[in-house]
Amino acid sequence: MKTIELDMYQATAVAALVLLLGRILVAKISILRRYCIPAPVVGGFLYAIVHTIVRGMGILEISCDMTLKNVFMVAFFCSVGFTASFRMLKKGGVQTVIFLALSVVMVVLQNILGAGLASVFGLDPRLGLATGSIPMVGGHGTAGSFGPLLEELGVANASVVAIATYGLVAGCVIGGPIATAKIRKYKLSSVAEAATKTETVETDETGAIDSARILDGLLYLIVAIGAGTVVSMFLGKLMTFPFYIGAMLVGAIIRNIMDVQNKEIPMEEISTLGGASLSVFLGLAMIDMKLWQLAELAVPMVVMLLAQTVLMFFYANFVVFNVLGKSYDAAVMTSGFCGFGMGATPNAMANMQAITGAYGPAPTAFMVVPLVGSLFIDFLNATILTGFI
Repeated sequence: MKTIELDMYQATAVAALVLLLGRILVAKISILRRYCIPAPVVGGFLYAIVHTIVRGMGILEISCDMTLKNVFMVAFFCSVGFTASFRMLKKGGVQTVIFLALSVVMVVLQNILGAGLASVFGLDPRLGLATGSIPMVGGHGTAGSFGPLLEELGVANASVVAIATYGLVAGCVIGGPIATAKIRKYKLSSVAEAATKTETVETDETGAIDSARILDGLLYLIVAIGAGTVVSMFLGKLMTFPFYIGAMLVGAIIRNIMDVQNKEIPMEEISTLGGASLSVFLGLAMIDMKLWQLAELAVPMVVMLLAQTVLMFFYANFVVFNVLGKSYDAAVMTSGFCGFGMGATPNAMANMQAITGAYGPAPTAFMVVPLVGSLFIDFLNATILTGFI
């Protein structure tokens, strides 16, 4: 079988084409728009299916250099750090605690379900954790650390099961429909929508792009990312953290220092650059999916993954939305909960961007979800997993 190896530039170009394909499909297929399925997921999943077919036929396998995937991921999370203004976080403080508590309950439920089903199939119950919160709430970072740990403890094939990309797709597929159904059922709307529309009209009238502010926003991100590597290096000596945490923390520190000094920073430009980075990152993540890893899993593993999807659907639909207050922000946070609860925080952000792009801004959701999904839950998930093991 022939293998094509794409360098980091070529891989990013393919990811861009996949993203454009997804945007075209979303624009032309009403059901994708109706349920706010993120464009990178649509195009990337189609690419992954085609890649799996041609590889299965022994025709071609494509290998991609994913170096720039991490660059775009760090840029995105750094931009999220800049939104963590203490002044603004006070407004969403209670929601943050509630969302974190809901996430902790989900971690426990995922592991009980995974370990329980593994036992039913006569497997090591610890292998069930590899379909529980390790890849689901934990994502690839947790899978990369706990998979090998389980294998060292004698759990065969734990790493292969843990790194399966099923949750990345499932979390995006169910997140949008749940949120849009709630928005329509309860006739919810964005409280910030009117203000945003006014700002958009004013911007459209000027038609100006301030290149100096865009450069300033980019420089803020670059400096924070560079300093963040030092912070991540220090934190890594304490315990295992996602590598983007340093940049996120530095971004938050810079934002709050500027707030204290009452100095303006180009937040709109930083957020725009971060959103663009998220889209490209997701495109790269999707073309790096290896669906044949799922096809090669034993039937029990497939059943366990499907069971996790059912659990997430019912928990998000009937518990998360209701506990968060049945508001528009609650609906958006519910879609984000599905994203990071089954795969990764960038999937949560993609879900929420798709919803807010169609129905209007949700400021509280965009403060709470990345804060919980990118920082707090990693501490608690690792602790809970250790207890289960």
